[in-house]
Amino acid sequence: MPCIKAETIYTGKEVIRDAYLVLDRERITEISEQAQGEVLEDCRVLTPAFVDPHSHIGLVRSGDPAAEAESNDKQDPFLVLADPLDSLQMDDPALNEAVRSGVLYSCLLPGSGNILGGGSAVIRNYAPDSSQALVARAGLKAAFGYNPMSTTSWSGTRPTTRMGALAQLRGKLDDAARKQKRYNEADEAKKGEISFTLEEETLLRVLEGSLTLRAHVHKADDVCALIRLVREHGLRVSVEHALAVDRPHIFRELRDLGIPVCYGPLDAFAYKTELRRESWHNARHLLDSGARFGLMSDHPVTLAGQLLLQTRWFLRLGLSRQEALEILSRQNAWLVGLEDVLGTLEPGKWASFICWNGDPFDLASYPAAVYGEGERLFGPEGEP
Repeated sequence: MPCIKAETIYTGKEVIRDAYLVLDRERITEISEQAQGEVLEDCRVLTPAFVDPHSHIGLVRSGDPAAEAESNDKQDPFLVLADPLDSLQMDDPALNEAVRSGVLYSCLLPGSGNILGGGSAVIRNYAPDSSQALVARAGLKAAFGYNPMSTTSWSGTRPTTRMGALAQLRGKLDDAARKQKRYNEADEAKKGEISFTLEEETLLRVLEGSLTLRAHVHKADDVCALIRLVREHGLRVSVEHALAVDRPHIFRELRDLGIPVCYGPLDAFAYKTELRRESWHNARHLLDSGARFGLMSDHPVTLAGQLLLQTRWFLRLGLSRQEALEILSRQNAWLVGLEDVLGTLEPGKWASFICWNGDPFDLASYPAAVYGEGERLFGPEGEP
């Protein structure tokens, strides 16, 4: 079986020196002290491939006019059935740049202009087409705070306040719950007269907690509104962004409720009022809380290919290199439900990894080769 030699291997859980990563087609079989078969690469540092848990790559495309961006559909504030995979265009040059930087997987989400924007699609950034790109689904996108109330010029019944947006969402959830209650209480003859639309079935999955609500939210009080909704309905949610949360107790409450945070992007310009209190210093409160979290690019808000750069703030806050790399690999894979196949270099996991010519945190270092599920995607002699 072929193998990869490395001076340092960051497995996603620990650091191993002078070892070989052994492969069997698309899977990892072991990490060995001895070479097993042909040595495909001899690299300084080996890390797992990076996962971007919140992105609009391929929807908002490099070089396309803004009018052709497809992150938000403007027809209605509730687009439960919208699928970002249907807008994904694999010829977006940013996908190529992400792969060259070791970001091999992205979770596509609709934008935050709609209260419910649609589903999700975890993709291979290196796939030849959108059908082959799909890996998994990872929840339903929702939006809280300023963004839904900023779209009054779009079609449909649009909220002008935060309370209006929440009122509409509560109404949708209540309608689905009441219909389910009528169905459960009906006798067998009456049950046949009650049918559920696909949208209603999706909302019922949200209410029963089998479908995660991926909630765009930046400010502390908007997080509080989300928490109230969680307590009312027993929802399973993740907090997406939380950049302007500068109150430590908010992150502690999320920890206590078991609500994960898809944090970031840390290097974006604060382009609207609700980001006024955004600062990398706020990440200290997240770390201190013990809440489980990952780190997003929110591409194109920050570039997917520069996701690793955001971890410098966590190094400054005291994390080790191994711990910082875990955020982009193991933690992000967990956020999108792929921890069984991605995120660490362990037996049985996909052979998706990055061969570095030096320390990944050195600005002069870069990926010398990248592998996705056992396939060499590029090396020094060619483009992906």
